[in-house]
Amino acid sequence: MAITAGMVKELREMTGAGMMDCKKALTEADGSMEKAVELLREKGLAASAKKAGRIASEGMVAVYLSDDNKIGAIVEVNSETDFVAKNQVFRDYVAAVAKQASETTAADMDAFFEEKWALDPQFTVKEALSQQVAVIGENLNIRRFEKYEKTQAGKLVSYIHGGGRIGVLIELACENEAEELVELGKNIAMQIAALNPKFITENDVPADFIAKETEILTVQAKNDPKNAKKPDNIIEKMIAGRLKKELKEFCLVEQLYVKDTDMTVKQYIDSVAKVVGAPIEITRYVRFETGEGMEKK
Repeated sequence: MAITAGMVKELREMTGAGMMDCKKALTEADGSMEKAVELLREKGLAASAKKAGRIASEGMVAVYLSDDNKIGAIVEVNSETDFVAKNQVFRDYVAAVAKQASETTAADMDAFFEEKWALDPQFTVKEALSQQVAVIGENLNIRRFEKYEKTQAGKLVSYIHGGGRIGVLIELACENEAEELVELGKNIAMQIAALNPKFITENDVPADFIAKETEILTVQAKNDPKNAKKPDNIIEKMIAGRLKKELKEFCLVEQLYVKDTDMTVKQYIDSVAKVVGAPIEITRYVRFETGEGMEKK
């Protein structure tokens, strides 16, 4: 039986499920509206529809590292309330999402949602999420993920702060995969969690970022009455000095190491490199903070 746009619209209005989910259900039910509703309910999609409009800005970040340390993944899964975020059923589900992310071939969230759910391949990731909504009773959302695969010697290290409020995944490159790298990675990940640097080194700072910061600092300097009588060359030196100070705060390796402020992060890395007998480099990191940039209730 041909599935018309009107039928899809009617089913959507009845259940509140997504357009594509409604079309799939109608196709599977051979056009039977009653059967399609039943199919959507079985998959938890109809039950979750009324909750889908609620803001899910709580939740948690989780990290999964493979046993051989070759693959790591970090995910953020949102819930409506902090109470649910502490629920063990929810936490187990988020752990399963992190493991799924470590095995995914998806390049974005749309493709990730369409993958088969590893714990029950008769469902997609999206359908399994809807089932969790029905079980837990709140709107949930898998917001984002990132997957790292090691391409050289070194360590993938993770750190979770505040029970999942902030998560960090970091990759260290080093020819000697000594255990000291794990402690180093944890300490640097804690630094990233606390201070949220924007870049690893000054070489990573884009030219347009420097231009924008220089523009802001220039306006600030010229608006400061104390600088009214200072010549332009002095003001330029002041701006250059302030920019250099800002970059030390923005760049991870230039920051003062939080556990020992007598040294920078770079000096701390170099001290561990001497112990393991090989250079150590931070190749990349990702920091997720639950609900950052999202509207709160």
